[in-house]
Amino acid sequence: METSTQTGSASERLGALGFTLPRVGKDSKYVNHRTVDSSVYVSGQLPYKDGVLLGQGIVGRDLEVEAARGLARQAVVNCLAAAADALGDLDRVRIVQMLVFVASTPELGEQSKVADAASDLLYEVLGENGRHARTAIGVAGLPRNSPVEIQMVCTAA
Repeated sequence: METSTQTGSASERLGALGFTLPRVGKDSKYVNHRTVDSSVYVSGQLPYKDGVLLGQGIVGRDLEVEAARGLARQAVVNCLAAAADALGDLDRVRIVQMLVFVASTPELGEQSKVADAASDLLYEVLGENGRHARTAIGVAGLPRNSPVEIQMVCTAA
């Protein structure tokens, strides 16, 4: 894990990594986040950027772990956008738990390496507020044939 220097705002640190928070859209079937008491539950996010799914397929068959790591970083940025939308500002976000789903071959066994890319980004952007409990699991398939989906629970920092 990289050491966080914590200079500037969380949005500035995110920008220094080459990312910007996307606009959080609306869906008629579900919400992107739900606040209950002090917890914010962020719906599963896919690696979309500018309305385009950045990759498809099964990790270990259709794409390599390194490519999936990049997709995990974009998916967690989308989670951060939903969390910031719920809490009003990215600097207010503290990650409690992250669940990373990786569509992978049964023998892959490297789901945690994919999840590490998202965990590292959270720490780089949020510092100690980015540290979290985590689960990374392999699944047979994900919506829209995405290789990665990330769900999280946050609270206000």
